[in-house]
Parts: sequence; structure tokens; C-alpha cells
Amino acid sequence: MTRLERRNLRNGLLFCAPWIFGFLALQIYPIFYSFYLSTTDYSGFGKAVFIGLANFKELLKDPLARLAAYNTLYYTAFAVPVGIVVAILLALAMNQKVREVPVYRAIIYLPSILPAFALVYVWLLFTNPAYGLLSRIFAFFHLPSIDWIGDRHFTKPSVVILAQYGAGNAALIFLASLRSISRDLYESAEIDGAGVFRKFFTITLPMITPIILYDLIWGLSAGLQAFTQAYLMASGGTRGIVGPSNSLLFYVVYIYKTAFQYSRMGYAAAMALFLFAVSILIALGVFKWGRSWVHYESE
Repeated sequence: MTRLERRNLRNGLLFCAPWIFGFLALQIYPIFYSFYLSTTDYSGFGKAVFIGLANFKELLKDPLARLAAYNTLYYTAFAVPVGIVVAILLALAMNQKVREVPVYRAIIYLPSILPAFALVYVWLLFTNPAYGLLSRIFAFFHLPSIDWIGDRHFTKPSVVILAQYGAGNAALIFLASLRSISRDLYESAEIDGAGVFRKFFTITLPMITPIILYDLIWGLSAGLQAFTQAYLMASGGTRGIVGPSNSLLFYVVYIYKTAFQYSRMGYAAAMALFLFAVSILIALGVFKWGRSWVHYESE
């Protein structure tokens, strides 16, 4: 390296130093420290006691952990595919040549940037079985009222529906993908007599599969780590129950309660590492599955 190159490298590292330090101290170190904590009995105070793999053995037998995993997988299995479909439909709507489309785009995107607690508060008011607008609509059509938060059969579907308020963010990404599709493909299909649905399933859908894969991976990651909506919507949290019959006890909520309410940092670290491993395996599986249906323009 010349003297100028060494100086540029030094200056570059100095400018990057704050980010490098933050990355190592706030991301890399906590990951390795979690591995250590997972093998200890630690309350957050005092000295950690090494117990080997006892936390992982307890995790496999913990009925609440199994319930939390079921609730999380239920939410992810419904919220992610529904979110992708809603985002695509919104993107198709925003791609229409209408004068007011920019206004509609802003309205659709706005809920995705609102604070989660605000959306949850509005949803609680909207679905209140006593005076909520949704209950009044049901009453107008002589339909039975549903307690979306108090009935364990509807709590998880309620969170799934609430998750679709953030579909506007993914819809903008799908919209950019739709805009990148060549018009020549549609014109050629129209000459061959293809209709709207034929063009969508043979041109539009295959061309946006890379974005679908991206949104699928991102959605699975977010779904497995779902916390805010379930925690805020939970009733009876002061009694240690998250939602009716623990129907809103999501996996990350259980990690949070284990660490900060029950003061079992070691067990919570073991739970977090298990979630990390499952997330990696699911992501790898989705990537491998995506090879059979994702279409790239360079191929």
C-alpha cells in the first residue's frame, strides 16, 4: 500500500469506528453473551451459576413454551400469506392510472408508519363489544356481536387482522416491482388475446416473485418475533395471563415475561437462542423452496 492508501484506510476506519463499535458492542457481543447466559441460572443480579444444558431440557418440557410456540406459529402462518395478498392487491390498486392515486398511496401507507400502540388503541375501540363501531355494524345487520379481545377463539385472528394495517409498506415495494415490468410483455399478451386474469397469472405474478420471496422472508422473521400487538392487546396481564387462556402468549412475549417478570435471564436466553435457530432453519428452507418458483429477469 502507498502512503496515500494507508492514510485513506486509516481515515475510513476512523469514520466507520462509531458504527463498528456499536455493531460489536450492541449486536455481536449480546449474541455471544446469550450463549453463555443460556447455560447458567441467572436472575439478572448477583453471580450466574453454570448449569449446562438444563435450560434447554426444561424448554422442551415447558407447556407454556409449547403454547407460546403454537400461538406464534398460528399468527405467522395466517398473517404472512394474508399480508402478501393484501399488499399485492393494494399495489395493483395504486398502479392504476387515476388522478387521485398519489393521495390514495399516502392514505394506504400512513398506517404502516403509525406507532403500534396507537393502532392497537384504535383497534380496541373499533372492536369493543359494547360500543365499538364494528359491533354497531354487526347489530345493524342483526349479526351476533363478537368479543375480539375477550374471546380466546378470536384473539389471534384479531391480531392477524390488525397486522394488515402495515401492508402499505410492502405494497409500495410491490408497486415499484410492478412499475419495472416491461409494457411490451403486456402488449404481446393482449395481441394473443390474453385477458386481465391471464396477464396477471402469466406475466405479473411471475415477474414479482423475487419481491414475494423478500416479503415472505421478512414477514416470517417479523411474525416469529411478534410482540407489541399481542402484549398491548392482552387482557389480565397483571395476573400473569396474556389474553384469555393465554391465547396471546406469543413466544417473544413469553421470553420478555421470563426475563423481566420472573427474573430468569438464563432460561430466557435459552428460549431466544432456540427461536434464533428455528428462524435460521425456516429462512434456509424458504430460500431452497424459492428456487422452484422465483423467477429472475437475468435467468
